Amino acid sequence: MFTGIITDVGTIDAVEALADTRVRILTSYDTATIDMGASIACSGVCLTVIAKGPGWFAVDVSGETISRSAAGMWTAGRRLNLERALKVGDELGGHIVTGHVDGTGEIVELYGEGGSTRLTVLAGPAIAPYMAAKGSITLDGVSLTVNSVDDVPEGVRIGVNIIPHTASVTAIGSAAIGNIMNIEIDVLARYLQRMEHYRANH
Repeated sequence: MFTGIITDVGTIDAVEALADTRVRILTSYDTATIDMGASIACSGVCLTVIAKGPGWFAVDVSGETISRSAAGMWTAGRRLNLERALKVGDELGGHIVTGHVDGTGEIVELYGEGGSTRLTVLAGPAIAPYMAAKGSITLDGVSLTVNSVDDVPEGVRIGVNIIPHTASVTAIGSAAIGNIMNIEIDVLARYLQRMEHYRANH
């Protein structure tokens, strides 16, 4: 379980094709405090630590995970938003995040708005029913408030504002139009949609 509050920005140092894809990630975390088998969200994808050393840890990424996450994400040099799993008693500063990618979206708009950056992501129709203005969304592992939702023929345009602090401590600060982002819908929206579907069909 995560909160979408990023605590480090890591960089993929090496990618090795084994039975799964092994990815070595450079980090400023004190890896002595990371247990083998621990979960770390990497740009919104919950992965298990299978090896570590000073300043790095490694994870295995399955073909299923690669197919569901942003295209081109698992390549050397890619910056990743990192969050370690919650411990009992930790502050829940963002919202409840599972680290499972529900879909991807493309950045189609990016411009300054006051002191913030307005970012619009175009996602497919499968994501549309779960979006609501002032609800929560996770983009590349970052917990954000949805500011606007516009249904369009291709799916849904989701507008969020990135405050300067978020831009400075996450990889979203270097986002560009055309980038593909991992999307996790709010877990509460997922349950509400399931309840509505169940009620309509029973």
